[in-house]
Amino acid sequence: MKKTGIVVAAILIVAVLVGGFYFTVKRSRVPSKSQQQALTEVEKINTKDLERDYPSTPREVVKFYNRIITAYYFEKISDEELKKMTSQAYALFDAQLQGNNPSEIYLQSVKAEIAEYKSASKTISHADVCDSNDVRYLTDGDDKIAYVKASYFMKEGSDFSRTHEMYILRKDADGFWRILGYYQIEAADNASGNE
Repeated sequence: MKKTGIVVAAILIVAVLVGGFYFTVKRSRVPSKSQQQALTEVEKINTKDLERDYPSTPREVVKFYNRIITAYYFEKISDEELKKMTSQAYALFDAQLQGNNPSEIYLQSVKAEIAEYKSASKTISHADVCDSNDVRYLTDGDDKIAYVKASYFMKEGSDFSRTHEMYILRKDADGFWRILGYYQIEAADNASGNE
């Protein structure tokens, strides 16, 4: 009987040690909330895994894209960070937009625009995306299209202005909404442009 008690005690000790080791290893792999909060906006953008966590709605795609472009002009970023950020933005683009705008050319145009913004002391101080109820959905043949309106508060020197853009998104074969294009609009413009 004494031998059985020793065996049971030994098994319990081993189970506690294995369980403790498991939780210690698991805890060290998952960043704590304070570690996640310590990431800069650029790091948060660049570490987002779009393969596993792609935005699920047209509005969420535009919101993530806005986080990227706001960081382009507001944050101090290295060339490596910028390349990763443009890669993240590029992943949001529809295949047709990617075909018309190769990734290397997109990177160069973003660099040129950042330089232009810096020379004019211009930043995007805030970006807003329309409410979910204001997203317009249409069908064009087999394509599902969404129109999402975004507003940008720009700061240039000590002056402020507001600009509005309409994003056109198309659902791809995998069911993901991708940015097909965008254009500047007046504040009162609606999604389809013909109502």
